[in-house]
Amino acid sequence: MSVEVSAGARQRVPLSRDRVLRTAVAIADAKGNSALTMRSLAHELGVKPMALYHHVANKEEILDGIIDLVFGEIDLPPTDSHWRLAIRHRAIAARRVLSHHAWAIPLMESRTNPGPATLRQHDAVIGTFRRAGFSVQLTAHAYSLLDSYVYGFSLQESVSLPFDKVTAPELAGKILSQFPSDEYPHLAELAIEHILKPGYDYGEEFEFGLDIVLDGLESLRRSDEHDRSEGAL
Repeated sequence: MSVEVSAGARQRVPLSRDRVLRTAVAIADAKGNSALTMRSLAHELGVKPMALYHHVANKEEILDGIIDLVFGEIDLPPTDSHWRLAIRHRAIAARRVLSHHAWAIPLMESRTNPGPATLRQHDAVIGTFRRAGFSVQLTAHAYSLLDSYVYGFSLQESVSLPFDKVTAPELAGKILSQFPSDEYPHLAELAIEHILKPGYDYGEEFEFGLDIVLDGLESLRRSDEHDRSEGAL
């Protein structure tokens, strides 16, 4: 994927902070975060590097800005739904967005100058839990658990795993053929009975795990609510 644009097109579009940040996202999407430098950004925009400093102070400000753009692409949890449906919707939306911006996963919670979209996301998720009756402490636990699950799954899916639903059967079969199945019977069984089945899609594991997380949180919410009501008597 190339992010190159013609010199004429670059000259016709005025430079702005929004254009700088969106071009930075395009570079990171195409080549990874390591390819994003002030020089590479200036090259894509067709300007001298010094021109960027009229709109952003440094690369750290660019990272703050592009992470805020990524957060802005994630659906907020609906306020008119049951907390579980709202959080499920938001988690699925986050995974979908991160599948397009895998470079952002390690940076999502690392910025010390979060932008408005970042703060809006966090506040909306916290508000969803609090309105559902989660205590402040349990809300903190729930948010941390969900972040760990969404980011961890997205990272594994986009970086670590060597296959998707199209290539999984072929690659699994190739791997399976490299070792004697009687030496690794459980691995062979999983591959043959699950991964090699037509239509297998590792991505479907996300919602399976998400529902287990949400089941656990609902159980904790009820237990915590009961303990607090008992303590109030």
